[in-house]
Amino acid sequence: MGGENFYMLTKYFGPAVIKKLGKLKIKTVRDLLYHFPSRYDDFSNFTPISEIKPRAQLSARGVILNAKNTRIFRRNMVLTEIIVEDDTGAIKSVWFNQPYLINQFKPGRLINLSGKVVINKGRFCFSNPAYEIVGYREVERKKESLHTGRLVPVYPQTTGLTSRWLRFAIKPMLKFANQLPDVIPDEIRKIYRLPNLIHALSQIHFPGKIEDAELARKRFAFEELFVLQLFTSLERLKLRQKTAPVIKFDEVAVKKFVESLPYKLTDDQKKVSWQIIKDIEGPKPMNRLLEGDVGSGKTIVAVMAAYLTALNGCQTAFMAPTEILSRQHFEKISFLLKNFDISVGLLTSGEARVDCNPIREPMASNGARKISKKEFLKKVENSEVPIVIGTHSLIQKNVVFKNLALIVIDEQHRFGVNQRAAIADHHKESIPHLLSMSATPIPRTLGLTIWGDLDLSLIKEMPKGRIGIITKIVPPEKRNWAYEFIKDEIKKGRQAFVVCPLIEESEKLSKKSPEGIEIKAAKKEYERLKTDVFPRLKIGLLHGRMKAKEKEKIMSEFLNKDLNILVTTSVVEVGIDVPNATVMMIEGADRFGLASLYQFRGRVGRSEYQSYCLLLTDSTLASVNERLKAIESAQNGFDLAERDLEIRGPGDFTGVRQSGLPDLAMASLTDLKLIEETREAAKIILNADPNLKKYPSLASRLSEFKNRIHLE
Repeated sequence: MGGENFYMLTKYFGPAVIKKLGKLKIKTVRDLLYHFPSRYDDFSNFTPISEIKPRAQLSARGVILNAKNTRIFRRNMVLTEIIVEDDTGAIKSVWFNQPYLINQFKPGRLINLSGKVVINKGRFCFSNPAYEIVGYREVERKKESLHTGRLVPVYPQTTGLTSRWLRFAIKPMLKFANQLPDVIPDEIRKIYRLPNLIHALSQIHFPGKIEDAELARKRFAFEELFVLQLFTSLERLKLRQKTAPVIKFDEVAVKKFVESLPYKLTDDQKKVSWQIIKDIEGPKPMNRLLEGDVGSGKTIVAVMAAYLTALNGCQTAFMAPTEILSRQHFEKISFLLKNFDISVGLLTSGEARVDCNPIREPMASNGARKISKKEFLKKVENSEVPIVIGTHSLIQKNVVFKNLALIVIDEQHRFGVNQRAAIADHHKESIPHLLSMSATPIPRTLGLTIWGDLDLSLIKEMPKGRIGIITKIVPPEKRNWAYEFIKDEIKKGRQAFVVCPLIEESEKLSKKSPEGIEIKAAKKEYERLKTDVFPRLKIGLLHGRMKAKEKEKIMSEFLNKDLNILVTTSVVEVGIDVPNATVMMIEGADRFGLASLYQFRGRVGRSEYQSYCLLLTDSTLASVNERLKAIESAQNGFDLAERDLEIRGPGDFTGVRQSGLPDLAMASLTDLKLIEETREAAKIILNADPNLKKYPSLASRLSEFKNRIHLE
């Protein structure tokens, strides 16, 4: 009795509870049973009352001697107190502002207490413990404990739905587990020694021992990753059944292009260029992810592919996440192709431009001429513009390519599957080749899962002669030194970024860290720097809540040297090239993952000037300093990404939190062995039955998965 509407919870709970469950995305019995604990409190070992000592996790059992509520008027509080006794002694337990508990705490009842023991007025006392009435006097009920005296599940919760309530709700629903389909085929469960669904659900919610819970968690992580691996494998199979334009390799023309470049290609650039050339000269659609650090030369590789595509009489769509980045790509690509008879166009929401190639027509003063969008679209439709650069504007219905053969997407994690598909929507018979590019270093385990349908090319080698960025951790006592350093760089004619973790103090991170340290908010810091620290300098503010036109204006001003300092949030992580910027100062550096810090650092060091990255932190934690020292010495983003994945988990990688993956699967993205097992399991099933006709439950889950996942 599986399926999307399996036992809607409206059968069991009222409207108020249903609304609260909805906040946890729980609508069906299946959803509730798949709402897994985030951790377990170990209350399994009972301690005689006479042997109790203050500590966080402790359980005791005894008879209630007396109970009372006391109102403390000066603190506007009600204190509920009971005295519990066993054969060895007695102990007090208190609860705050829960006066209704007195109705359960009747003298003579047998009670379990689990939780924290503190010293109160010189005596040991349970403080706000979990409790459970388990009998009367010495007559214990034959009923399984849910909240005490065992491994107690602690769930992700919401206002009005506590873990205690969820335990009460989930326990009786386990009787429906045998009506849920087990999507892992029997043969796969046997190969990888996984428990069946009924046993796994029982043990993940109410395990007898921690090993049982861990095995159940592994089983469900396997299930979600297995479905994801099937999804990506089927996408690959589907793609192989399509055809794509054949882009013939012209060795003479490519050599001419390479010789025209302002510097020599690195070995990595040559290697990945050849991989792409071999892909696009075949009749099957390329689906490749090109990864490389900021400044590693990914764009030149993409331009070479676009150049070859144009020589074959076909078109390339080159997409970037922002208008200003699209403009920079347009100017760079026009420059790289200035000696070749290939027209390059730019289309954004605000403008349309075509480069004025000197071979065809006189150069305009700005190197390109603006035309009306109507004229531009006509040129694209007539294949007069072989390379078209733009933002999401390229996937509008009115943009029609005559013979689109290659799609290049810069910062691929910013574009979802649906967006990637939309641009190729007009090409049913022949699918364009796809080259995605990303400067976000992605660890191998993420590459094997989130982007498992893409072939992977890596550029690890940086262009020769590039000056390394000097990175320094700046403690609180050296903050003024950092400000003076920025002033010195600006006197030399340079510019600086200042990155803050928040936009405003009211945001979710709160303005204090766990150590009680204030976290810098961009708006407040902008005002402080402008007024108190750099009153004579021109400072701009950039953040994600600004309108697109405001962002474009500020970024353009910074790029054109009208601003000395740009105060910004992580919105600058994927952004513009500002060759004149030589300082990247990151406030609250400990609040960012290593991958993000590496990305920020890559915003400077884009020219012949020595550049610097200053990591400001008020934290004194050894683990924080260890993490920041890793970025201080790191020269390779890929190794750093692996380290970041170990430290922070995959949820903090750009886009991964929005991937549609359940938390349990996401937590397992660091487990290479499990990922490889699920890949192998997917191969076994698809080799035996590529249409999943023998596995209707698995096919149904896959369909559900496709509807919810957004691989961005």
